[in-house]
Order: sequence, then C-alpha cells, then structure tokens
Amino acid sequence: MDWLAIEKRHDSGVYAKSDFVITRGEGAYVFDTEGNRYLDLITGIGVGFLGHGHPKVVAAIRAQAERLMVLPQVFASDRRAEFYQTLASVLPEPLTRVFPTNSGTEAVEAALKFARAATGKKKFVAAMRSFHGRSFGSLSVTWEKKYREPFKPLVEPVEFIPYNDVEALEAAVDDETAAVILEPIQGEGGVRPAAPEFLKAARAITEQRGALLVLDEIQTGLGRTGRLFAFEHFGVVPDILTLAKPLGGGFPLGAMITTDAVADKVPKGAHGTTFGGNPLAMAAGTAAIQAVVEERLWERAERLGQVFMETLRKIESKKIREVRGLGLMVGVELKEKAAPYLKRLAEEHKILSIQAGPNVMRFLPPVVVTEEELLRAAQAVEEVLGE
Repeated sequence: MDWLAIEKRHDSGVYAKSDFVITRGEGAYVFDTEGNRYLDLITGIGVGFLGHGHPKVVAAIRAQAERLMVLPQVFASDRRAEFYQTLASVLPEPLTRVFPTNSGTEAVEAALKFARAATGKKKFVAAMRSFHGRSFGSLSVTWEKKYREPFKPLVEPVEFIPYNDVEALEAAVDDETAAVILEPIQGEGGVRPAAPEFLKAARAITEQRGALLVLDEIQTGLGRTGRLFAFEHFGVVPDILTLAKPLGGGFPLGAMITTDAVADKVPKGAHGTTFGGNPLAMAAGTAAIQAVVEERLWERAERLGQVFMETLRKIESKKIREVRGLGLMVGVELKEKAAPYLKRLAEEHKILSIQAGPNVMRFLPPVVVTEEELLRAAQAVEEVLGE
C-alpha cells in the first residue's frame, strides 16, 4: 500500500511532507515502512520528552481506556482530580487553578480570555519572533507574518516589542493592558532564551500597571530546559501559565494554570471545552508528570543538554553563527537556510531535526536519548555542514 501517495492525495495541503512514512516509535527512535530507524530529535516538536511509548504512560492509557474515556466537566472525575492535584503539587503558589485543554493553542486561548475577563482590559503585549499558536486568539499574539497575514483581521489591540528589550516593554504596558504574554525561551522564533532581567522586569511592570503576566511554557515546561519549569531559571512566577506538548507523555493534552485571584473573576460558563479534561488525557498527564518527577528527569536534561551544546560549539564551520539553548532545547543558527542540511541529516544519517525559523536547526531530543546518541548527532551536523 502506498501510504505516502494516499496521504498526499487527501491531505489539506498545508504541510510539506517527508518522502518516507513513519509507522512506529520506541524510546528515542522512530521507524519507517522500509524498516529504516531514525534518531528522533524532533519528538513531535517537543511532545515526546519521555520518548516514544514510555511504559508508565502506556500503562495508564491502557488501563483508563478500559475503564472510562469520556466524561464532560460538569461531572467530577477521580482522574481529573488526581491530575489537578499532581500538577498543582509541582507548581509554586499561587498557581493552583487548572483549565485542561487538548492542545497548546487552546491553552493560550484560555489564557487570553481569562486575562480579559479578570482585568476588564483588552490590550495584549507580546514579543517579536513569538509563537503562541494558530487559532485566531493565539495567532493574534504570534509575530510571524506568514502565519498572520492570510487571516486578518485578528484580535486587537496587540502591541509587539523586541524580545529582551526592557525599555520597549516599559513603554508598551499601559493602563489598558490586560496581559503581557512571553515565552521564557522562544521556540519557533529561533530557540532564544530570555534575559533574566527581561522576565524580572516583565513581572515587576505588570504588577505595577495592573496587568497579568502570562508565560507560555508549551514547549519548555515539564523538564526540557533543565528545570521542571523554565521560569525557575529566572526566579519569576506568572499569573497564568500555559502547558502542553510533553504534558500528556505523547497523548494530546494542554493546560492553562492560574491563581485564585484570576479564576474567581471569570464567570461560570464563560469558557469551556468538550474534550478537555477527559479521563483518558488526565490519566496520561498524571503518569507523565509522575515519570518526570520521580526520576528528576530535568537534571538529566540539563546534563545532556550541556554535553550536546558543548560538542556542537566545537564544530569548526563558517556556516554556524551561534549555538544556544537550555537543557534539551537546542538551536544551531546558521548563516544560510537550514532546510537543506536538515534534509541531509535525515537522508544520510537517519537523524530527524526541524527548523526554528529559516536559519535555525532546532533539536528537541527526548530525555531517554543517550550521551553517545547526541554525540553521534553532533558529528552528523558537522559532516553535513562540511565545507
């Protein structure tokens, strides 16, 4: 069966497809229909932090699927309560109130709506190079024009400022600002970590002006950056936190977490979700969080990330502008387009990576990857960049 031809025939057309078909995954690897094994350093664009088929998550999904899969949130659920308790236990006060979603985009949508409802204000401040999602609300606080232009008019008003520019942030946040939304590390925007003074200023300025601080940790949360949450690197706690990607251990799951002060101002029935908070997702999420916490996997991510970045920085190539990142979120910025080199990594070395903007090779390895596998990946990068 020509699965590739069938998918291309019926696909919406918005994705550029690979020329191979992936059929299964195991740990840090995926396999195609021809039996080729690929080292997966994309992991669903950061979804598979625990690797493919983590036994704890698989067992939780299997057991819950046999017990109960569907339950709307008008009915309380033991699995949902367990997930809320587990998530709250790893977050600092006052982040105690959870709105579960199916994706990161939905988590951002909830954050924007809660911010407006809680403050009574309309304006949002976001960063240049930001990426927060593709639905109308999340797209409105996303910078990249190619995502925005076909769908205007979007939600307004939104003011974009240069990332890490404290002066611009100070000038943008006014009495009409509902929230400032920022990524602690910009992912799609090129794997760019925030300057500590920038996030600290964002916390102080929003408090002074009566606005909320929303931190988008959809890609960075749950251990990837070498801390359980990236905001721990900066000593800042937001009013609203968005999580997704690794939260379900591979199962679709997102969450918006906020405070009593914010949640109590949002009227009952003002927001909702049909599938969000279903028992199957809640079981997967609880298992994923427990797996990360019990093994303190953020420590492994920090160690492996340091080794990987140090090795990449030793590559002598005029094509490399900078290697940057935190933990197992790594970007190699080139002085030219990254796509041809990513293609060669896949074809010649059976290593999967993805772009972060046109010039950045982005690596989001699973935490089950070994040091030897990362060193092999770094050697492959050196070979494909060879003069």
